[in-house]
Parts: sequence; C-alpha cells; structure tokens
Amino acid sequence: MDRKIKILRIINRFNLGGPTYNATFLTRFMSDEYETLLIGGVHDEDEADSLHILEEYGVKPVIIPEIKREINFKNDRIALKKIKQIIREFQPDIVHTHASKAGFLGRYAAIQLNVPVVLHTFHGHVFHSYFGKIKTQVFKQIERYLARRTSGIIAISPIQKEELANEFHIASKDKIAVIPLGFDLERFAKHDESIRREIRAKYNIQENEVAIAIVGRLAPIKDHGYFLDVIEAMLQSTHTPCRIFIVGDGSEKAMIKHRVEKINQQYPNVITMTSWIYDIASFNQGVDIMCLTSLNEGTPVSVIEAQAAGIPVITTDVGGVRDILDDGASGFVIKRENIETYIDKLRLLVDNSDMRKEFALYGQQKVLMNFGYKRLISDMDKLYKSLLKK
Repeated sequence: MDRKIKILRIINRFNLGGPTYNATFLTRFMSDEYETLLIGGVHDEDEADSLHILEEYGVKPVIIPEIKREINFKNDRIALKKIKQIIREFQPDIVHTHASKAGFLGRYAAIQLNVPVVLHTFHGHVFHSYFGKIKTQVFKQIERYLARRTSGIIAISPIQKEELANEFHIASKDKIAVIPLGFDLERFAKHDESIRREIRAKYNIQENEVAIAIVGRLAPIKDHGYFLDVIEAMLQSTHTPCRIFIVGDGSEKAMIKHRVEKINQQYPNVITMTSWIYDIASFNQGVDIMCLTSLNEGTPVSVIEAQAAGIPVITTDVGGVRDILDDGASGFVIKRENIETYIDKLRLLVDNSDMRKEFALYGQQKVLMNFGYKRLISDMDKLYKSLLKK
C-alpha cells in the first residue's frame, strides 16, 4: 500500500485504566506506515479523567461526549451518527474498537459503511458479576452478532481467549488473537530511595511499617468490602505494624469510608483513603504489597505496574491475572471463596520481608520482558497487516 494505512481507533471513554494506555500507545507509537485518529467519550463522574496521559504522549483525541458507558438510546444514536460522519470523512482502512460501548457503536458503524477491516479488543467483559441474567444474555447475543461480522477479535490474555471462545461462545478460537497489553514501565522500574523516603514521609509511614495498597475505582466490581474483611482479619493476627492505602474514588466511597472509620477506631489511622493519585509510579515506590480483590477483571493494570515497581501482589483469581502473575513466585492468586487463604497469604507477606524481596525481583523481571509497549506495537503491526492482506 503506497499511502499510509489509516486507522480509526475508538475507545469507550478516557478514564484511568488499561484501555486508555493501550489506545494512547497504539496511537502514538505505531510506525510511520500508519495514520491513526483516536476518538472516545468522557470519563464518568465517579472516575478519574485520563486525558493527562494522552497529553503526556502528545496524542490529541476527538471527544464524542455522547459515548457513555450506560445505555442511553438518545446519546447512543447521536454518538453513532458522529462516528459514521468521521468514518466518511477519514476513510479508514481499519476501525479498531476498544471495550464494550465503543465496540458496539464503532463496529456497527464500520460494518454499515463497509470499512475493510473491523477489529475489536476485549479489555474485559461484562459476562458475569456486572448485570442480571437477562441483561447479561442480551449482551452476549449482541457480542456474538458483532463478532460474526468483525474481521478479528483481540483478547488481552490466553485465559480471556478461552473464556470468549469456550465459556461464553462469543467467537471461534481461530478468530481471536491474543495480544497482551503493553505499558511504559521503565518509570515504574526506576528505584529511587529518595522518592521512597519522600512518599513514606508524606503519608507518615514509619520505617518498620509495611505499606499495603489497593488501587482502582471504588465500585462494586472491585469489591473493597472483601478487601476490608481481609485487612480486618489480618490486623488481628499479625504483630507487624502495617499501613493500608485505598487509592481511588467512585460510587462506593461512602460505604467504604464508613467501614474504614470503624476499623480506624480499633487501629488508629491504620487505613488511609487517598482518592486518585496521578503519579502512581512515585506512590508505588513507597508501597510494600499490592492487593486486588475484584469480582471481574480483564488484565488489571495495577498488578502489572506493581510488579514493574518491584512490589509483590496478592489477588483474587479473576480474568487474566494468572497470565500476568505467577502464583507463588511473584505473589499469590487466591480463589475468591478461599478468603481465609487470602488472609493467611497476606499475613505471610506482611511478616516475611525476605519473601517480599524474592517475589519483587521475579515479578519485575517478568513484566518488564512481557508487557512493554514496544512488544504491543510489534504484535499489533503484524495483526493489522495480516488482516489487511485477507
């Protein structure tokens, strides 16, 4: 192809998380063979805006405010009309959508306007733990319909591919490519004792205290109630001084704050709610253990970033976590129903600094090798060109 390959990239919304990073790096770092236009919606009220990430990498998106997470027929019709107009004007060779709402609106518009290649990335899915049975079944049927008319599907982990193909029957295995997320991880891997001291001084973390953090939206799907159950039980059974940090904001803030206040009455100031922290790379340098307690995930960014920073991770066994965290080598992956095991393993990490150091070294080496953005760019370039040839 003599001219540049045109890609229209569509993302649900510009909120903090893996999809924003993925779309940003693919827009910014693809080779000069490509011309990419990125469009997307705005973050929800209970989420943090991520436009600063795009600004940092020099990416200027087109904002369509009507692209929203919730179903709204008026907004969805307006968004669909705007997307179609952009497709007519930009004339893309590839429309690549990221996450559910963008996947529906973007693919539907691209299919109607006969775009040569239509590609969709599942960053997670809504096939359990989000909605009731009827609504979930409707979403499955929509995704199956779209998948049949889509050139290719991207899963961000082998586990997710198995789920999409064999558990939820969204598409056949041969239509699904596995391309893990890629990040700019070098800034997380730079150990700087002065930054660690600065962060721990800022949050009044003493030298002998183990800092435990959970990072993410304060939303039901993240199950901070489970996390606080674990923390409360762990505090009762360890003699190691701890500080716990809940990083994020969202709809569950009032409920979580109420629980935190009760725990802090028994263990004064042991838990701090920080709201969103934009320089998470610096904050992570002051942290000793990262937790995840979600009901459903795709590939959780906080787990990758923590390992890159040399932090051992303990997480519930959801989504693709086993593809990014080696159980017993860089942390622990626990079945949700085994909360006593989660408590025991967290206490083990809290009480054993040598184990934390071993896990930190292994996890950092693995993620730096496998989850850098340069690998992401290379994988995507190969897939784009193979689909264009077809």
